[in-house]
Amino acid sequence: MSPPLFSSMRLHFKPRFVEKYSRLTDFEVYRASVLNFSRKSIRVNTLKATIPQVKGALADAGWSLESVPWCREGFYVAHEDGRRDIGNAAGHAEGWFFVQKSVSMISSLALDVRPGQLVLDMAAAPGGKTTHLAALMQNTGLLIANEPDRYRVNGLLINLQRCGVENAVVTKIRGENIAGYLFDRILLDAPCSGSGLIKGETQKSKQLLQEWNPLYIKKMARVQKRLLAHAYDLLRPGGILVYSTCSLEPEENEEVVDDLLERTDARLEQIDLPVHAKDRRYLRIWPQDNKTEGFFVAKIRKRE
Repeated sequence: MSPPLFSSMRLHFKPRFVEKYSRLTDFEVYRASVLNFSRKSIRVNTLKATIPQVKGALADAGWSLESVPWCREGFYVAHEDGRRDIGNAAGHAEGWFFVQKSVSMISSLALDVRPGQLVLDMAAAPGGKTTHLAALMQNTGLLIANEPDRYRVNGLLINLQRCGVENAVVTKIRGENIAGYLFDRILLDAPCSGSGLIKGETQKSKQLLQEWNPLYIKKMARVQKRLLAHAYDLLRPGGILVYSTCSLEPEENEEVVDDLLERTDARLEQIDLPVHAKDRRYLRIWPQDNKTEGFFVAKIRKRE
């Protein structure tokens, strides 16, 4: 007997989707969570401004800020009039802050970068994680911001310039073709099905549910395995590689990382951030657990 077709006014969950996600989590709790809009969040860009500066400027314009638990520079924002256009607020055009999903800040923090290191962001556009890494590196060392999609490179360049990033070089190479260096740190925020972005009764959520397809997920998993294996080859001994996706599909997450662990001497490391997740190694973030989008992060170290 097929599972029921759950729906709201705009979001329709396919029976196969319901069946799969019922095995992964409490579907009714998940469904109730994703029908709510996500909270707007920003990250203060410490290359251009201080946290008190940004908080003061936004407060004067009617915005209230609530700290993101896992990121000192991250804040959920809400306006006294119900506005959501934080991108139009004072300071954004000057690069004082970056409008960024709170869960995506975890990837850069987990990478544990240090000033002076050689770092690769393998799929960098639109630049939220790249600018975060540059700030954590204090604009020192060398940050290779690679974006293989030529249509997204311009946006990446604009954001790097707006945020005052001075230690980055932008490249446009297919991830599996990057060669010639061994990196101290590598971030692979991989292309994925985007199922974690189903949040709120929006056109984007509706499209993701409509296009959800197990065959496409398997296809993406093959791409992700190739990219992760090559990223590991580019990592120096003792270096750290963070793999993340905005997907909640095990085929694109745990199974991709497990494939690398089975074929190499890589080891998983715990991510010590105050995020609600059942497994501290595979950080699978459900929308209902942190009132965020869905996300996945794994931290991998190459043995000395």
